[in-house]
Amino acid sequence: METDHLGEEYRYETLSLGRDREGDVVATLVERADNPADGPAVLYVHGFVDYFFHPHVADFYRARGYAFYALDLRKSGRSIRPGQTPYDMADISDYFAELDEAARRIRARHGKVLVNAHSTGGLAVALWADRLRGKGIIDAIFLNSPFLEVNAPWPVRVFGPLVVRPVGRFAPKAHVPVPLSGANAKSLHRDHHGEWDFDLTWKPVSGLPVRMGWLRAVVRAQAKVRRGLRIDVPILVASSTSSYKRPGWAPEAHTADAVLDAEAIARIAPRLGPDVTVVRIPEGMHDLALSGESARSRMFKELGVWLDARFD
Repeated sequence: METDHLGEEYRYETLSLGRDREGDVVATLVERADNPADGPAVLYVHGFVDYFFHPHVADFYRARGYAFYALDLRKSGRSIRPGQTPYDMADISDYFAELDEAARRIRARHGKVLVNAHSTGGLAVALWADRLRGKGIIDAIFLNSPFLEVNAPWPVRVFGPLVVRPVGRFAPKAHVPVPLSGANAKSLHRDHHGEWDFDLTWKPVSGLPVRMGWLRAVVRAQAKVRRGLRIDVPILVASSTSSYKRPGWAPEAHTADAVLDAEAIARIAPRLGPDVTVVRIPEGMHDLALSGESARSRMFKELGVWLDARFD
C-alpha cells in the first residue's frame, strides 16, 4: 500500500486488470488508514471525468463506524496511464472486473458492504449489481444522481441511438458534436465559482470530449435499465429537485443538477429493482455530496435515515 496524495489518512493499492489496445489497464483502490478490521464497509465509485477527492464523504461513513474504500475506475483519475484515452470504455461491463476485485477484497475483511456510486458510476454499479443477484456480495446501494437517461430532448433520446449505435461501433473514438457546458465543474472548483479543490488534470473544468464509443456503451446500458433490472438489495436513489439547462455558467448552477435531468432520474429509478427508495434534495447539485452546505447536509441526513432503516 502507498500513501495517497490526499495525505497520511489515505492509502491506495493498484489493481492490475491486464492489457487492452492502449496498454496496461489498472484500477486504484483507495482506503482510509484508520479503517476498522471488520464490521460494515462502503465502496465509493465516481462518475465520468471524475475520481475520488471527497474526504468529507469518507468522514461521514467513518463517523458511523464503517470502513471506507473508494475505487478509481480504469482510465480514470489515479488509474490513468500514459497513452490511454482518459475515461474511455467500450461497454459498461468493462468496469465489472475492478468492481468484482474491489468487492472481493472488501468482502474478505468486512461483514456487510454498501456501494455508494455517482453518475456514470451509478449506471455501472446498477448493471453490475443486477448481475450479482443471489451471490450475497453486496448488501445495499446508494446512487447519487445516477446516469439513468441521456439529458436531451425526447426526439434525441428516441432517435439518437439509431445513429449512436452504428457510429459508436465503427468509429468509437469520434467525438460527439455537442460540447459540454462546463457549468458543473465551474460551480465546484475553488479557482472558479466553487469551494472544492481537485486535480484539474484528472477533472478539467472544461470537461473532456464525449466519444461515440463511450456514448454507445452508455445508451446500451440505459436501455437495459429501462427494460427493468431486478437488483436484490435495498437501493437509495437521490437526485436534485431541479435541473440547470443553460449552455454556460450562471449562479443558478449552484442549486441544480447541471449535468443530468433530475426528474428523469427519479422517474426511472424504480425500474432498478423491487426495493428502491427515491429522495429529492432541494438545491442539490449533480454530485449531491458537493452541493452547498444546506443541500449536502440534507443529503447526508436522508442517507443516514435510510442506512439506519435498511443497512445498519
